[in-house]
Amino acid sequence: QVQLVESGGGLVQPGGSLRLSCVGSGFTFDNFAIAWFRQAVGKEREAVSCIDGRSGNAHYADSVKGRFTISRDNPENTVYLQMSSLKPEDTADYYCAARWLNCPDYGLGSTREYDYWGQGTQATVSS
Repeated sequence: QVQLVESGGGLVQPGGSLRLSCVGSGFTFDNFAIAWFRQAVGKEREAVSCIDGRSGNAHYADSVKGRFTISRDNPENTVYLQMSSLKPEDTADYYCAARWLNCPDYGLGSTREYDYWGQGTQATVSS
């Protein structure tokens, strides 16, 4: 069955970095776009980045542009989210999600646009 497993979360000081990983199994990985969402306490889940399946084109929310970098290693069935210059407001549970082939045309999309989800990994930015 389709499975997505996130890892790499943790506690980091403001200005620090974390690299999240999302490993997929049970599907043809490079046929799917992979997105990272996050959900802070008391807030809705929001998309922060998405990478197309075959082209590898990357897309970012304005709030993370220039600080986060998404990449994928298709032979390893893995997508990474490199997070730098972290701020306390980046504190959230981070989830990866998959949808067929490409990220939505009009932006990163909502949760309804994605078919498969991981269980999440927590990132806390605090001094």
